[in-house]
Parts: sequence; structure tokens; C-alpha cells
Amino acid sequence: MGALKGKTALVTGGSRGIGRGVAERLAADGAAVAVHYCDNEAAALDTVNAIRDDGGTAFPVAADLGRPDAARVLYRAFDAALNDSGLPPGLDILVNNAAIGPLGDIETATEDHFDEVFTINARGPFFVTKYGLDRMRDDGRIVNVSSAATRTAFPESLAYSMSKGAIDVLTLALAKHVGHRGITVNTVAPGFVETDMNAPLRQTPEAAAGLAAFSVFNRMGRPSDIGDAVAFLVSDEARWITGQWISVSGGAGL
Repeated sequence: MGALKGKTALVTGGSRGIGRGVAERLAADGAAVAVHYCDNEAAALDTVNAIRDDGGTAFPVAADLGRPDAARVLYRAFDAALNDSGLPPGLDILVNNAAIGPLGDIETATEDHFDEVFTINARGPFFVTKYGLDRMRDDGRIVNVSSAATRTAFPESLAYSMSKGAIDVLTLALAKHVGHRGITVNTVAPGFVETDMNAPLRQTPEAAAGLAAFSVFNRMGRPSDIGDAVAFLVSDEARWITGQWISVSGGAGL
């Protein structure tokens, strides 16, 4: 522990799956981690308690990123939690991870489905970042979680893939915009990772094997695989890396 000692991190969607893997790794490296969640308080508290049991610092913050005022609600909770925890105000690391990924090709997708996906997956990170920059200290770190689906055709999850494409553009433009402050902005793009989001796709051994076969290592990713990559990007060792799209997919599609 120690590489991130004295840093404060916010991980959206940090209570489960990839977000939990990221939150646990950043806390293990010494950061105080705000674990954002929407409505599953039990999962958030489980993650926070696991971090604390391992000697780390974490606290839950709730906000529904599907609401128009989500970012403001999130940061009110974040600021209050810092104060209650005796931590100084401000932010050093932002990981935009929260997303939904319902399946649907262009024939089956509805307008409501499309709007919900873009509200949470694209609008959410945009405004969480906008208001996060007001709190972020110079030389901060932003990591956006995209998807390998922005570089490979997955017509069965078209709206999701499109929303993640918006995240890729956010990274590129924002990296140039905030570079003068020493803030880096990068994207990690996972492939298939063992999370609740894709559980419906691996309900049989055959289906799970099919997803594992996308990787050259013939296994699905684990949340810790993504957490380790994020930990590098938010470290000082990655200070000269910004505006990059980094596949963390186990070589999917090679």
C-alpha cells in the first residue's frame, strides 16, 4: 500500500463488477475511495466493508445517473462524505465506470431503451466529469471505462456500443482540454468480463466457453484484470500517457 496514499478517488458504479475491482485495487494502493452506487446499497456497503477490512479507506455515495440532476446529487453526497470522514475536500482520481448494457439490435431496440442507455452511459460521465473538474486537483487522473465493442461489430448490443463510442470521444477531447493542468484522461476498453451485466450471456457452459474464446488466453476477464490496468493509469508512472484508448480485453479480436 502507498502509491496512492493521500489521494481521493471516485469510482462510479463502484459497488459491483468492474467497478468493485477498480475500487478495491485503488484502495489497496492507498487511495480513499468513494464507492458510487444507484440503488443497491447492500452491494455498496459490502464493497466498502471489504475495503475497510483490508485496512483501506472507503465510503459509499448514492446517486441515480438516470436523473437529470444526477451529477449534482452525486457531488453533494461526495462532499458530505469527505467532510464526515475527516478528509480534505477535493478529488484526485475519477473513474467513470457506471453503465447499463441491455441487449438490443436496431430492430428490437426501443426509443426508451436508447434514451436510457445514453442517459446513463454517456450523459452521466459527461456531467460527472464536468462537475468533478471543479474539485479535481492539478495532476489528477480520469479514466473512462469504454468497451471493446466500439472497435468490433456487435449489432446485438448496438445502443450500448454507440454510447461507449461517445466515451471514447470524451476521452480524446478532454485530454487536450485539461492537459495544461497536468490532468491525464484515458480510456480502458474491457472485453467480456465476469460481471452481472453479461451473466445472461453465459448461462450454459457452452455459452461461457464461447465468450472465453474471444480472448487469446481462452478465459473471460476478471474485475481485477481491469482494476490493475486502471491502477497503472492513475499512478505517477503513467503521467506521460493521455488521450489513449487501451484495450484490456485479453487480446480479444486479434
